[in-house]
Amino acid sequence: MMQKIQSQSGVAAAALLVAAWAVLTPDAAAQAYPSKNIQMVVPYTPGGSADLMSRTIAQRLGEAWGRNFIVDNRPGASGMIGTEIVTKAEPDGYTLLGHTSSYPATAAVRAKLPFDPAKAIVPVGMLARAPMLVAIHPSVPAKSVKELIALARKNPDKLNYGSSGTGGNNHFSGALFGAAAGVKMTHVPYKGISLAVTAVASGEIEILISSSAALLPQINAGRVRILAVTSREPSPLFPKLPSVAQSGAPGYEYQLWWGVFAPAGMTAERIAFINAAINKIVTGADMKKFLDTQGAEPWSLSTAQLADLLPREIARYKKAAEVAGIQAQ
Repeated sequence: MMQKIQSQSGVAAAALLVAAWAVLTPDAAAQAYPSKNIQMVVPYTPGGSADLMSRTIAQRLGEAWGRNFIVDNRPGASGMIGTEIVTKAEPDGYTLLGHTSSYPATAAVRAKLPFDPAKAIVPVGMLARAPMLVAIHPSVPAKSVKELIALARKNPDKLNYGSSGTGGNNHFSGALFGAAAGVKMTHVPYKGISLAVTAVASGEIEILISSSAALLPQINAGRVRILAVTSREPSPLFPKLPSVAQSGAPGYEYQLWWGVFAPAGMTAERIAFINAAINKIVTGADMKKFLDTQGAEPWSLSTAQLADLLPREIARYKKAAEVAGIQAQ
């Protein structure tokens, strides 16, 4: 009888040890994610579309997971400073990166980077995509893209177009516009899109091709004039605007996207968990309502669809750089 009791006690003790070990295993820890607050690095200045999109998804993920998201703006080097910070973080899901299509654009024209732009970070979810808008200062004597092109031809290199930094979306879209229209304009880089928007609204520069989200306050204030959208065809998001391609620059097309990334090395299970959470939010009515106000449409992708996104996008922008004549820096 005593031996049976001791045997049962041994079994119970072993069961307790197994239970304790399960709590400490990585699989159990993964199931508990997220167990603490999360940092969302935004490698651009506050106020731009990347900042706004990142803060919006961070807030909604925080509400869904019952955790706080700390949004950390780390601008500089056209988004590469903040990106490098994330490449050095633990790939555990507690440091995420809010980025845009500006990233592969910049990576495509950087001769040297302290990390591999196609492999050091991985996409975990897409948020939205949208065409850009061609904005000019109201003092520019052009009411259409055709008139703007005619003005630029009469004044080569006299019209200035701004950007959030060399190699970013605004630089690429402006340079490709010049190439498609056969005109020469002068590129003026700023340290962030909000500064470039302020510059075109004040008349410091004449042209800015940017997202609706970044331009919206100045549009509402009547400080900029919008001429066209950069999608190949007119966009249902902006039904009253023609496309640049049909307005004097055949073949021109440029679209933006926004997404969430993480340091390379994250487990497939954790990527899938975050991806599912983002996709649920992005496809919801609340997010669509918000994106409507930003002139963007929801864009959710599965982990399989995200697998080769960065290598593919960087290769595409390298070809675009050749067409636009943007030299590697």
